[in-house]
Amino acid sequence: MSPKKSHPIWATGRRKTAVASVRLVPNGEGKVTINSKPVDQYFRGQDHQKRDVLAPIKLVDAAGKFDFVIKVVGGGVSGQAGAARHAIARVLVKLEEKNRKAMRAEGFLTRDPRMVERKKSGQPKARKRFQYSKR
Repeated sequence: MSPKKSHPIWATGRRKTAVASVRLVPNGEGKVTINSKPVDQYFRGQDHQKRDVLAPIKLVDAAGKFDFVIKVVGGGVSGQAGAARHAIARVLVKLEEKNRKAMRAEGFLTRDPRMVERKKSGQPKARKRFQYSKR
């Protein structure tokens, strides 16, 4: 599926409770914006999260060709970075199917299903139990 001139491609990515929507704009100059902020400003002081988000773009060398407009909601910083990475990988596969093998090998297309377990009644936390007393 090749994009038409100025026709954006959309994809959604998830991790934990964070959801990211990515719009790939062809004929861009390589800008990555998250919630209307540049990626450097959004993940200020957290270089590993910024590297995580930009990894799929570097893998297929799509850095200067497209603009990525990302909207992220829910979760924390780590979950949002993982969701954005998942969405970017999906949008790059939609753009060119040949990217799928490289993305799959790096694990960018796998949705990380781990979430916080709910607290159960009769327990202080999700798994912690109250101390047992025999007498």
